[in-house]
Parts: sequence; structure tokens; C-alpha cells
Amino acid sequence: MFTQLSFPLLLLLFGAAGAAVWVAGIYLSKTTDVLSTRLGLGQALGGLLVLAVVTNLPELAITISAALGQHLELATGNILGGIAVQTLVLVAFDAFGLGRQAALTSRVASLVPVLEGGLVLAVLAAVLLGSQLPASLHVARVPPGSLLILVLWMGGLWLIGKAQHGLPWQAQHTPLPGSQPQPKGSSQHAPAAAQQPPPSTARTALVFLAAAVVTLVAGVVLERSGDALATHWHLSGLLFGATVLAAATSLPELSTGLASIKAGDYQLAMSDIFGGNAFLPVLFLLASVLSGQAVLPHASRADLYLTGLGMLLTCVYLYGLIFRPRRQVARMGIDSLVVLGLYALGVLGLLAISR
Repeated sequence: MFTQLSFPLLLLLFGAAGAAVWVAGIYLSKTTDVLSTRLGLGQALGGLLVLAVVTNLPELAITISAALGQHLELATGNILGGIAVQTLVLVAFDAFGLGRQAALTSRVASLVPVLEGGLVLAVLAAVLLGSQLPASLHVARVPPGSLLILVLWMGGLWLIGKAQHGLPWQAQHTPLPGSQPQPKGSSQHAPAAAQQPPPSTARTALVFLAAAVVTLVAGVVLERSGDALATHWHLSGLLFGATVLAAATSLPELSTGLASIKAGDYQLAMSDIFGGNAFLPVLFLLASVLSGQAVLPHASRADLYLTGLGMLLTCVYLYGLIFRPRRQVARMGIDSLVVLGLYALGVLGLLAISR
């Protein structure tokens, strides 16, 4: 349907959908903060589970549509294509969210995001392993690679939940040097005079659900209209999908993350990105069940290349979270600068693959 629309109308749809996703992301960030506190999830699980899943609703809808239509290559590219760009969003958080205040990784008041990044690496390693298995291999009618991804993801969530109550080698409630005074919540950072009576849990949940629906619908429109624009511009589908389109569909993460940073919730911002990257490969199991065949073996060279690039960028931020560099270059931390350079080199490699 989108390919039949005129170029000006496609641009209008693309811009309107992007604006809708941006505004919805702000409300998602605020309500996730409140719900995570009231439901006892904590900021790590709130970002890793609730916010990350919701901001990836467009990818979920497109994966379901592609699997039901037996477009397995589209399902695979949709799941793996945006992971590297979503990691690159952390560069935007660093440069535009904090600016000259400090490097992002030096302000996160917990090492729990290191566990979240480790979960991303484990899940993406399972993607690489599962892509090499024969498509005919099944365990109880389920592809073993997709099943392994689900098990790793659930196990990682359980371990991260345990880590919220303290780690054996770390004094509980002791913030890391140079980080924000408290790891949680916008409400704790607002001046006392400016605080308003908190809305009820029911009202907060309704706002959350409304923002999630807007994110889902507008995100799908954003992706489909962007794909049609690539056709109009005669751009390579692979290059456009891995750069411009992936950046556009990362708007929910960008919007929610910047809102979290503005509220002083740096851990929630990082958990949203790592959580989304860890959750997306879980969709391979859903796609395999809906399509009736293993989806992972249909991953192309470019898909696997982008998976490896996402793992490399994640490793850089894991080192940043451990070493906590304070020095900034061009308004960003050294780790973000390295990630930006590696991504630029990665796009050049992607160009070589697409020839």
C-alpha cells in the first residue's frame, strides 16, 4: 500500500509517525519510572523488561506479519538489522542528553548494566550459533537455536533481578564514585517544591498503554513509509535499512532515553537500549512458531555481520561502564567516540558486503 503513495505524502507520513513516536516515548519513560517503582521491579528490570519490550513493539508487529506471510528473510533482517543502531543511540544520549556535564557511563550509579550488556552478548552469540544449524533440526518442533535464546534471556532476567538486591562483592546502597546520588527515578530528582501529587497506578497504567499503542501503530507506519521512501530514492535496501530506517525505528528508544536522562535516570536509559537488544532475538522463536519453520538459518551474511557489529559496540560500552572514563571529546565520553568510529567503519564494511 505504501509503495503506491506519492512522494510528498510518504514524507508527511514518515514525519508525522516520527513525531508521534517521539511524544509517546516521553510518556513511556515517565510512566515506566512510576510503574517500576510501584510494582517493585526496580530501574534495571523496568528498563530491561517493560520499557525495552514496549519500545520494540513495531519490530514485534512487523516480525509477526513477515512470519505469517512466510517472508523469513524480512523477519530476520527486521530482528537483527537495528541492534547496532540501537547501541549507537547511547552516543546520542551521551552527546545530547548530558552534553558537557560528564560521560554517560561515568554517571550510571550501578554495575547492573554490565550484566545487561553481558546478556546482550550471550543472546547474540546464540544467534550466531543458531544461524549455522540446519533448518530441519527441531527439538519438540521448536528450533534449538531459538529455544536457547529464550532460555538465556529468561535466565539473564532472573540473575539481573537478583543483582538488584545487592552483589556479594559490593556494599549494598553504596553508589559508585561520580555517579548520580540515587539510581532511581525522576520523582527523586525533582525539586520538592515542584513535585506534584503522584497519579494513581491505574491512571499511570492507562497512559502507559495509550503510549504503547501509539508507539506500535506509528512505529509500523514509520518503518513501512521509510521502506517506500528508499524505493523512491533508489537506495540499496540493505544500506538504507541498516542506517536511515534503523535510525528512524530507534526513535522510541531515543525519545524515552533522553527523557530518562533529563530526569536524572541514567541507568534506565542504558537498560532500555541493552534490554531492547537482548529482547529482539527472542522474537525468532515467535517467528518460527508462526511460520512453521526455523527462521534463524535464513539470516544473510549482512544480518550476521550486523550482529557481530552490535556485539563489538556493546563490548566497548561494557568496558566504559567498568572503567568509567571522565574525559570527554566533542561532548561525549571516550567510549562513545570509539563506538561512533567503529560504527562508521562498520557501515563501510556493509557497503563492501552489499556489492
